[in-house]
Amino acid sequence: MSESQTPMTLGRRAAAEFLGTAFLLATVVGSGIMGERLAGGNVAIALLANALATGAALIALIATFGPISGAHFNPLVTLSALALKETDGRATGVYLAAQVSGAVMGVIAAHFMFELPLVMASAHVRTGVHQWWSEIVASFGLLTMILHVARNKPDMVPATVGAYITAAYWFTASTSFANPAVTIARALTDTFSGIRPGDAPGFILAQLVGAALAVIVFRWFYDKKVIEAQPTAVD
Repeated sequence: MSESQTPMTLGRRAAAEFLGTAFLLATVVGSGIMGERLAGGNVAIALLANALATGAALIALIATFGPISGAHFNPLVTLSALALKETDGRATGVYLAAQVSGAVMGVIAAHFMFELPLVMASAHVRTGVHQWWSEIVASFGLLTMILHVARNKPDMVPATVGAYITAAYWFTASTSFANPAVTIARALTDTFSGIRPGDAPGFILAQLVGAALAVIVFRWFYDKKVIEAQPTAVD
């Protein structure tokens, strides 16, 4: 049996989710540290470096691990798959555990590379209705892109997600976390990309709202009853 035919057990898929999410957070945190150190106090340059590195890493990671686990790297994607009955409760729980633990490990890896304490509670304030609204918008947009592109042009998912997140770093006030595992892990870094632990629950709740809205809209677009009820064009 060739490697491409090797059955992907839940354990293998969970390992892919762990590794992919770990590399994602190492990129987010590490590029934030490097960008801030090299930007000489110019926050715009630091954010640009952070955004470009994250977007590029997402393209590479999704292309790498997509054939193994679907490359969720995000509880919102996994929960959306559950809501759409594309996975079951057991797989969902395993994926969520792999994503959160991988995200934390990615932060630890980035800290070690830059000679920082392995875990640091962030003091970076990110809270308030405008920040929460930003996370609703960011999460709705991300899940909308993923659900629709995965259905219609699956080969475009890596580039789509990478491009969207790069843009969303800049057009959202929150810099588009759009991922509960990322939010939890970023509460453990007192660096450029951090978020105060006390602010994380508000972000996560907003992300869940945005993802739920995306699933509702997706279902509406592809509701067979609605499509079949539409009148056909007559030449």
